[in-house]
Amino acid sequence: MFKFIKNDLPASIVVFFVALPLCLGIALASGAPLFSGIISGIIGGIVVGALSGSPLGVSGPAAGLAVIVLGAIATLGSFNDFLLAVVLAGIIQIILGVLKAGIIGYFFPSSVIKGMLTGIGIIIVLKQIPHIFGYDTGLEGDFAFSQVDGQNTFSELINMLNYITPGALIVSGVSLGILLFWDLYLSKKAKVFNIIQGPLVAVVFGIIYAVVSSEYGTGFGLKATQLVSVPVPENAASFFEQFSTPNFAAIGDSQVWLIAFTIAIVASLETLLCVEATDKLDPRKRVTPTNRELFAQGTGNIISGLIGGLPITQVIVRSSASIQSGGKTKMTAILHGLFLLLAVILIPNLLNLIPLSVLAAILVIVGYKLAKPSLFKQMYGLGKKQFYPFIITVGGIVFTDLLTGIALGLGVGIIVILIKSYQNSHFLHKEDTDNGHIKMTLAEEVTFFNKGAILKELDRLPFNSNLELDVRKTRYLDNDIVEILEDFSIKAKNRKINIAIISERGIVENPPSYIDFFKLRPVIA
Repeated sequence: MFKFIKNDLPASIVVFFVALPLCLGIALASGAPLFSGIISGIIGGIVVGALSGSPLGVSGPAAGLAVIVLGAIATLGSFNDFLLAVVLAGIIQIILGVLKAGIIGYFFPSSVIKGMLTGIGIIIVLKQIPHIFGYDTGLEGDFAFSQVDGQNTFSELINMLNYITPGALIVSGVSLGILLFWDLYLSKKAKVFNIIQGPLVAVVFGIIYAVVSSEYGTGFGLKATQLVSVPVPENAASFFEQFSTPNFAAIGDSQVWLIAFTIAIVASLETLLCVEATDKLDPRKRVTPTNRELFAQGTGNIISGLIGGLPITQVIVRSSASIQSGGKTKMTAILHGLFLLLAVILIPNLLNLIPLSVLAAILVIVGYKLAKPSLFKQMYGLGKKQFYPFIITVGGIVFTDLLTGIALGLGVGIIVILIKSYQNSHFLHKEDTDNGHIKMTLAEEVTFFNKGAILKELDRLPFNSNLELDVRKTRYLDNDIVEILEDFSIKAKNRKINIAIISERGIVENPPSYIDFFKLRPVIA
């Protein structure tokens, strides 16, 4: 687990800086105590990170659940009753994992997953621009188009023009310069610049600027509202007073059970979506066991609810920050949770000197890397059947919220598939040939509904084996399946698996690009 600590440690520091304001902002948006967001961030990192099979996923409080949590606390009238619902939701998630409900995650087409990543990237950038300019009334972690304060994403961009703060602009401008210089130049010059990450340097600069501008009373100082605001306990007793326990006497309340089921279903769907997205971003193309992930999330929610935390899901903003910062294993998630715990105990006053404009600069870089303009061109080039679900998902997320955007994209994707599908169902045939090779024959029609079965069979292939993939009968091959083969080719090299494609053009061994290979056949959709 510590093999890649030189990569995971600096990445975990970046994830810590990304997670800290999000934990606080989501708690505030949820109408819950600020410390409850920190608790769920700690549990999501340490507990879920340790139990999860996701190598790069990072868990914590989710923006997508903020509205549900806000309504649930209002409905139950007690935060302690709500905590009981969180505990019950965790138990339900464990049951879902035992029942192998995690397979649902394989039924989301890659065009929707890519749309989700891109939409989140765009919304991150749009939500952070006001913080860049020093307009900090919007809540960190509020990723919905219609905000809880009555504003929306675009009205905040207009409002910020009346509240531009020179100090925040200086901090964010210098921070963006540091981050870009580090990413584009220094990180390629020496290994030390990969260990000491640009975001850490930017945060140190921000703290120094906040202290100096405050001490010397310049006109370029920062207001208290433009800094991180972590609860500061006076002593050990007041620290432990921030924890809460569930009201188990409300176990018979039907509203508690209804909210528990709602949280369990929505949190599980968000997690499975983020698992798919994180696996897509993983340079090593590892596949996360989804049922184990539901077990890990359920356990995390039980513990979080027992000590006063918010519901937990795997979250793509923190996960992508980990990947972009060079994280290699789940030690990144575990360490970021440990840093959250130590920071709120040992240095809460120092944390409260971090300007929000620095953290906004870090998040803008994360968002841009998720929504690069080249991705739109790439998806358009794959054809209408890929582009329409992709762009609908992006627009839905930007103009509504995460779950609505995904539902819209998925609906369009299903309609496209139904239009193009034949009546015959998919059949995947696998056999061991006489020469010791393993032969897989794809059917006439293969769509993203078959991702789970094909992933499962590919993952079972032994080391040093030979796979013959027969596609001579295949007349419709969804782009999702081609991407699975493209991703698996990377893993196959590490496992010394030789792949030979049998087509009407003969046998091709280990093609350099499966996408290019199938583009030459009129089957890829």
